Amino acid sequence: AKGLPLIVDNTSATPYLCRPFEHGADIIVHSLTKFMNGHGNSLGGAIVEKGDFNWGASPEKFPILAQPCASYHGMVFYDVFGKDGPVAEMFGTKGKTGMSFAIAARALGLRDAGPCMAPMNAFLINTGIETLPLRIQKHCSNAVAVAEFLTGHEQVQACSYTGLKSNPNNAMINQYCPKGAGSLFTFSLKGGFEAAKQVVNNVKMISLVANLGDCRTLVAHPASMMHRQLNEEQQKAAGASPDVIRITVGLEDPKDIIADLKQALDSIVSAKM
Repeated sequence: AKGLPLIVDNTSATPYLCRPFEHGADIIVHSLTKFMNGHGNSLGGAIVEKGDFNWGASPEKFPILAQPCASYHGMVFYDVFGKDGPVAEMFGTKGKTGMSFAIAARALGLRDAGPCMAPMNAFLINTGIETLPLRIQKHCSNAVAVAEFLTGHEQVQACSYTGLKSNPNNAMINQYCPKGAGSLFTFSLKGGFEAAKQVVNNVKMISLVANLGDCRTLVAHPASMMHRQLNEEQQKAAGASPDVIRITVGLEDPKDIIADLKQALDSIVSAKM
């Protein structure tokens, strides 16, 4: 309505769980390092353009795409690579879809910043994508089991997993991600900052890593890790309160994941005794 593109980061859901173009998105971005690769062994990213957004409708809003580019001899990216341009005509999609955003990202962003994926990374990521449906199904079923366990543990204050029927956003998951709610969520502890630190330091099979979307179950304590330079108010505003632990549930047997979390959570009780 405002003449702006809707850009969706679909990293944690992946195309298997959520298809943003079907819900009005114009551009989708992925950190391929996460679930798409699935093994934590490669760095990569992707920009997927739907191709029917009219960047030329408001040239002043999108000068890089809709106004002459001096470094390319005055070429207008949207005029050449947009849905009504000669390149779309060459591919048989004229009037329907183009690729002006993606081409500009490569011709300008890649040229200036150099974010070119290494060939080995591309090979490993592509290999991981081949098993995406099987992996995501297991991620989701394991996440439900783990979230149900956490919800019932006496040391857990709250669990944010939207795949639980008790979650206030569960209806939205059914609408946008009917195959599952993924495996990335947070839970908070009654014991606060120190209890959260103790739990992430006491897990044994689970890995304490700042990454997410691995085949292995990963935990992180944002307040003492990624968000430690923020004050408490800023941490809370970012959803990283001192008592919050982030978890990405992996592909291990759910009983093993739960057993490791249980012994780590029970260690809080042991420390108080």
